[in-house]
Amino acid sequence: MNKPVLVIMAAGMGSRYGGLKQIDPVDAQGHIIIDFSIYDAIEAGFEKIIFVIKKANEKAFKEVIGKRVEKKIQVEYIYQELEKLPKGYHIPEGREKPYGTGHAILCCKDIIDGPFVVINADDYYGKNAYKMIYDYLVNHQDEEKYRYAMVGYALKNTLTDNGYVARGVCEMDKAGFLTDIHERTHIEKRDGGAAYTEDDGATWHELPMESTVSMNMWGFSKSILKELESGFEKFLREELPNNPLKAEYFLPFAVDELLQQKKASVKVLTSADKWYGVTYKEDKAMVVEAIAGLKKQGRYPEEF
Repeated sequence: MNKPVLVIMAAGMGSRYGGLKQIDPVDAQGHIIIDFSIYDAIEAGFEKIIFVIKKANEKAFKEVIGKRVEKKIQVEYIYQELEKLPKGYHIPEGREKPYGTGHAILCCKDIIDGPFVVINADDYYGKNAYKMIYDYLVNHQDEEKYRYAMVGYALKNTLTDNGYVARGVCEMDKAGFLTDIHERTHIEKRDGGAAYTEDDGATWHELPMESTVSMNMWGFSKSILKELESGFEKFLREELPNNPLKAEYFLPFAVDELLQQKKASVKVLTSADKWYGVTYKEDKAMVVEAIAGLKKQGRYPEEF
């Protein structure tokens, strides 16, 4: 079996943050969040990375991180572009937003030939997450069902004080396998707890702070790619026409559909680590402070 590779989704527009947040330094040495993710991934055993980026950001992305990372690990680049559609489909007039995380992974289908892990470029997942999911993929192969995995976090460890976040809220069975996942695109801290809204704040629904949520750290066999291909076409036919400028094909939606069809199992590998990310500009100070603290604990060297 081929060793797992790491797919880093970095094509997001960064609209809420106000810039190309994926290449914004978080320490005095100029490291960005991806640097710490890659450091942890290499320690866990990964030997290859695929960056999913926008073609328009290629020069800046390679200049700030690509050239540096290529000295440490094998790197490939894939471009998530609006025109990457199945034959017979066209970009909706006025569409600028990418089609979502499911489409981002689908763009990699021609260069992935084995198991792989997916992460967001702008999220810090913690060292243990990479080791857990790498080991799971190495030791499990597809059987009568696809054998997938994800790293789950306590909701309380993944919220920001500066606005709302999107999280996949998970339900699991007693054995720790995912039974359902609900993508909540607007979760906020409210009244000492957390709540989500699906109607722009007209109504709110409470969420327990101990809820297990997905931070889009998934482990897959390559079987997911053919499923994403058929699922994306269904999305283009049935969902996109209802909201041609903003509808997205989310990776958790595709996974949930496979669960309901009983075609896949997803082992939830729980992490007690705290998430750090830069969803908003105001989040950066917290991330800088957290990284400094991790260095003081000896988790990372000053230079690497």
